Amino acid sequence: MRIAAILLAAGSGRRFAASAPETPIAKQFIQLGGKAVIRHAAEALRPHVDMIQPVGDGEELATALHGLDVLRVVAGGNERQDSVRAGLEALSRLPEPPDFVLVHDGARPCVPECVTKAVIDALAHYPGAIPGVQVADTLKRAKNGVIDTTVPRDSLWRAQTPQGFHFALLRDLHRSHVDPVTDDAALLEAAGYAVAIVQGSEDNIKLTTPEDLVRLERLLGNMPLPRTGLGYDVHAFEAGRPLILCGITVPHDRGLAGHSDADVGIHTLCDAIYGALAEGDIGAHFPPSDNEWKDMDSARFLVHAGERIRQRGGMLINADVTLICERPKIRPHVEAMRARLAELLQVDVSRISVKATTSERLGFTGREEGIAATAVATVLMP
Repeated sequence: MRIAAILLAAGSGRRFAASAPETPIAKQFIQLGGKAVIRHAAEALRPHVDMIQPVGDGEELATALHGLDVLRVVAGGNERQDSVRAGLEALSRLPEPPDFVLVHDGARPCVPECVTKAVIDALAHYPGAIPGVQVADTLKRAKNGVIDTTVPRDSLWRAQTPQGFHFALLRDLHRSHVDPVTDDAALLEAAGYAVAIVQGSEDNIKLTTPEDLVRLERLLGNMPLPRTGLGYDVHAFEAGRPLILCGITVPHDRGLAGHSDADVGIHTLCDAIYGALAEGDIGAHFPPSDNEWKDMDSARFLVHAGERIRQRGGMLINADVTLICERPKIRPHVEAMRARLAELLQVDVSRISVKATTSERLGFTGREEGIAATAVATVLMP
């Protein structure tokens, strides 16, 4: 018996994106223990199947699966049903199509071996089989915030993947069925075929929220840890230049001297982030001796720092910037500064703090010769 697996990576991940706007990449490509989530899923399936047909964005998916023995990626569709159909049609064009096919969500990276084997074994007796976990909690149906009734849970299961089917049957049902369905088992159910349910696993988590990511890291033994970096910077005042602080132009009679736009707030925040990542300081990434950065908008530096967090699979937990000066007054501009920093780092503004203090007329800031800034950044890293 030839067995194929369709590995789905075409979903938009709307729920994950809504709860984690600081993570703009699709959830199946997030780094988990040094690998993309979908690569973990492919590696879990590979010992049990003869071929894997990936479905999704060609370039990104091919990069995530590079080096694995998989078929050429085919493009997905707008809906899950469209993507499964695309995978089935691609397998149909093979010189020797499979007998059985598994359909698996690329956002389920930790499917246990016993679950996949149980699904395949059930296909010897049924045209379709899915893994599931029995509902343990009491279920309530509510209307307008008030409980309407208690739902009996005795026969309720939470469906998982991989779901297994006789290949030709599933392909033909996809070709003839146009109404939307939530999973492939529903196609067989609607056509009157028996679908077996086998024991799934609580570890077979589908990445849907940031909390799921933490659980998956624990399962893989790669619990993310917080890392903190400190930043400090100072710039002297200089006449004839605009004063830019934390990405905002602040009215003042002088600006700050520097090779770039001299945004002391962004510079110190970049140093804090690079410090948390153990990647040196801002000068290591944007040398002041390089004329490319002459008069550069410092926003570009902070965007780079945020990208480095995401590229390494991390997440910014919070950042706190303190500006130290006698004048100008910072408080009227604090909320605009917070919003701008959050925008550049692609995080919610609640994670960004900006505040100011004076040095009680002491030192160079007290003499109004310049502005100093400190920053603390905490990053959650695998």
